[in-house]
Amino acid sequence: MRLLVGGYTAEMRGRANGIGVLHAGAADDALAGGALSRRTDAVATGGSPSWLTRHPSLDVVYAAMEGTGEVQAFRRTGEERYSRLGMPVEAGAAVCHVAVAPDGSALLASCWGDGRVVRMPLNATGIPSSPHIAPAASDPHPAPPAPPAPLDRRDSTGATRLLAEPAVSLHRGSLAGDAGDAGGVGWVDAAGDEGYAAAVRALRDAAGAEFAHLLPDVPEPPDAGGAAGTDAGEPARVSRAHQAVFLPGGLIATTDLGFDLVRFWRVADGRLVERGRVVLPLGSGPRHMVWHPSGHLYVVTELSLEVFVLAPDAAGAWRIVAGTPLAPATLPGDAAAELAMSRDGEVLYAGVRGSDTIAVLRVRGTGAELAPVALVEAGVAWPRHHVVLRDTLLVAGQHSDEVASRSLDLRTGIPGRVRFRAETPSPSCLLPVG
Repeated sequence: MRLLVGGYTAEMRGRANGIGVLHAGAADDALAGGALSRRTDAVATGGSPSWLTRHPSLDVVYAAMEGTGEVQAFRRTGEERYSRLGMPVEAGAAVCHVAVAPDGSALLASCWGDGRVVRMPLNATGIPSSPHIAPAASDPHPAPPAPPAPLDRRDSTGATRLLAEPAVSLHRGSLAGDAGDAGGVGWVDAAGDEGYAAAVRALRDAAGAEFAHLLPDVPEPPDAGGAAGTDAGEPARVSRAHQAVFLPGGLIATTDLGFDLVRFWRVADGRLVERGRVVLPLGSGPRHMVWHPSGHLYVVTELSLEVFVLAPDAAGAWRIVAGTPLAPATLPGDAAAELAMSRDGEVLYAGVRGSDTIAVLRVRGTGAELAPVALVEAGVAWPRHHVVLRDTLLVAGQHSDEVASRSLDLRTGIPGRVRFRAETPSPSCLLPVG
């Protein structure tokens, strides 16, 4: 079987030259269980084609050129050669995913950098043009409340007294006296270290140069320039679109990893019109989705490492009907990546970067229930993407510069040991092309 490989080039600190070609067994094999071999590049792109997808009826492939924020079409010109088709079309910052409508009428680009979801009509030859940017997402989660600030009061001598609230307690020990009583003099509130530091700085200012040496030194606050964040010093939440999926009946679903949203759209007069949304838990980070024949939509969350099951109710409004962790335990710093489904729809596979594993989940009942069954080694470093090809799982290791092949147990669906490997520079997407 022949596959195209998207990857990162030098502009994004990768080693790829463009779109690569990989064989799993012979090029014309219907199965992908044979030895892996990397071929010459299909086309040098001059940028990072981090995601690839095919036109449903033309020999045309589309690449999300993540570094330049553009979408580029490529036409097949030989058995394993492609050339540019038309000019690149601007999508948005760090475009990371492209999907083509089942009828080949348009493609959707999702942009991680600025949250854009962009629709581009395709002409009869497959060339994209006239990008339309969908309405921007809004954060459904309220900002966390700011911690209470100490009250700044001046007595008759002009000295500053920081009056603590009744619930305030001293940290770092007592500088002088006891602030345990309501209305006592305190140096820090529930905000923690920064509240302590701010209070000590205020006391040093009030004491003046003569007595400032009696108080401890504290660092100055960091520069507050740049994007606004929370009062706790956390970075500001921003929209980060990550994937689009075409659903039956003309409905479209998109994920927003930054705002913890799945949005649903229809096309009217060539434009995307939002028809609903599902709000996922704060900080979960919905990344990729898989449509199941039962009518359920499975969503893997990059940050909370879960899979949520979405379905419409009797009135057509989408909602969460179930959810489960990818595994009983994951490691700090882990991040979920791709979500793929077995051919029979009975098993899901989720890549986990960091611990570099593949989580295996069983679909139960009517499709509304998922159960974790295994967590196996991915066999590569940073498994960014994987595909299920009948009885074979191919995994792209972005940081180990390789693709690994594992057979799948036909009874349990659990991947076996790595059977074959192929050196492949900075792979980020595997696209079977026959």
